[in-house]
Amino acid sequence: MQYDTSIKPTYGEVIDEQPASHHPEFTPASATLCSRATLRTLYPRDQAVWRFLLHQLSSQLSTTAHPVYLEGLKRTGINLETIPRIETMNDCLQAIGWRAVVVDGFVPPAIFMEFQAHKVLVIAVDMRSVEHMLYTPAPDIVHESAGHAPFIVDVDYAEFLQRFGELGMRAVASQGDMDVYEAIRHLSIIKETSSATEADIANAEQSLQTAIAANKEPSEAALLARLHWWTVEYGLVGELDNYRIFGAGLLSSLGESANCQDDQQVKKLPLTVDAVATAYDITTEQPQLFVTKNCRHLTQVLEEFARQMCVNQGGSQSLNKAINAKTVNTAVTNSGLEISGQFSRVLTDAMGNPTYLCTTGPTQLAYNGQQLEGHGTDHHAEGFGSPLGGLQGMERCLSSYTVDELKQHGIVIGDPVVLEFLSGIVVRGRLQAIVRQQQKNLLMSIDQCTVTALDGEVLFNPDWGIYDMAVGEDIVSVYGGSADQQKYPLYKAPSSQATIQQDYDAATDRLFDLYSQVRMARETSANTDQLLQTILTTATDEWLLLFEALELVIQHKVDSDLIAQLHGLLAAQAKETDPQKACLIHYGLERLGLTQ
Repeated sequence: MQYDTSIKPTYGEVIDEQPASHHPEFTPASATLCSRATLRTLYPRDQAVWRFLLHQLSSQLSTTAHPVYLEGLKRTGINLETIPRIETMNDCLQAIGWRAVVVDGFVPPAIFMEFQAHKVLVIAVDMRSVEHMLYTPAPDIVHESAGHAPFIVDVDYAEFLQRFGELGMRAVASQGDMDVYEAIRHLSIIKETSSATEADIANAEQSLQTAIAANKEPSEAALLARLHWWTVEYGLVGELDNYRIFGAGLLSSLGESANCQDDQQVKKLPLTVDAVATAYDITTEQPQLFVTKNCRHLTQVLEEFARQMCVNQGGSQSLNKAINAKTVNTAVTNSGLEISGQFSRVLTDAMGNPTYLCTTGPTQLAYNGQQLEGHGTDHHAEGFGSPLGGLQGMERCLSSYTVDELKQHGIVIGDPVVLEFLSGIVVRGRLQAIVRQQQKNLLMSIDQCTVTALDGEVLFNPDWGIYDMAVGEDIVSVYGGSADQQKYPLYKAPSSQATIQQDYDAATDRLFDLYSQVRMARETSANTDQLLQTILTTATDEWLLLFEALELVIQHKVDSDLIAQLHGLLAAQAKETDPQKACLIHYGLERLGLTQ
């Protein structure tokens, strides 16, 4: 390869040159995803794609985006000429309390939200191809940096984004959500792979539709994702008849940021929490968009949704949502004990209060996000079950009693114990140990234990071993994922399929060398005669290179005949059957003050 490698910056895994695992606030769930983000080569044509898009977007959005957009580009280390180095962005983001981290394509929604909660901007390492300049099916550096970063400089918006992350990482997601995520990730990778056939793409699209169809009842996480889509990704701000763009998806899409201005084709609706009822399709432009009044309004709508979330509701209704999700979630008792696992059953009384809960498979017991010693998934590998509610003859929750008070009720370590719950559940056995934290009883371990329900059902048999009973009268919160993710990680990799680094043949390498020479000529004012002649004789099918050459000719004030020749070649290509190419050429020539 002959082109200048100095114009091909590569990305490190994390902007400040430390892997995410070196940062104590990151859980392994985040760190493992960062480790999959390999170093990627950015080719000279990638730089040309970036330059064309950023010049075009900044011009097009100067009057249609919220005024913070242009200011935010500068303050977050994003310039129009070259793809930003992640280290440069990180230096700028740190000044406003944020950072960035590189990941490999789409990451699971809960992990994306976790980064956001930690005030970390997720940056996909890839650059969209020249075939997908108007709209990319996969996350790329244009969308992640020039789309998401600019508005972080607005303090109110940044706080809204962080709060969204805090709620998003706690939302209960279903197995169906993960199936849809995998299908979306696969489709995005296939569409950006030049060797993919039409059949490959059709199969991937069908897989996505199948996953969506099977996921009939949207989970809490799916509903929150819709709110994220209609605000953070595709939001408008202002009034229904006088709005500006702030959503990252629109800010990074030349086509849709222009098309969305057509109020006849794209309906504008006032943003309310009801936006979660509107599904979205990532493969096409959106038929409607929602308009928020301001950042405060965004936060109010978000908090309205949050009040109904399982993390703030608790109770049997939330436990049933966790059961239906068939994923790992965490239930928190009023004592603060956190039970993490796949919930499979909940018994209730006549008032709907939970009286017994069960998990199936690996389960973790924790307190304040820290796994209790000896109560990890290895110890509770088969599942966990425990009664809930008040005890007969005890006025307060069992968790609040001191050791001396427990003795007065006949609850003594080493002695037989009979615990009769108001629900009719009875626990009999020999008390072995009590786990206490911050003067609260969290867990009682009982040997030779039998647990029976009011109807006589045996919920635990002495032959099953030691019975660990959670202490608590109620479930005050249920949230997605495990309590101590370091000890119970749910994501060891973002996906079974990594994004594909494109390989190019010798002919394409020679083409890239011409892109590199154009850039050097633009930056150094070197003689361009031979370069331009080479382009006109060997690369007349490469419209983006022709456009870069046209800009170079105009910049160097070369004779008008050459301008007319390049202009004519571009105008001719704009009349071909490829509508995307025609649209891009039209945009570019219009920006230069030329017509087709």
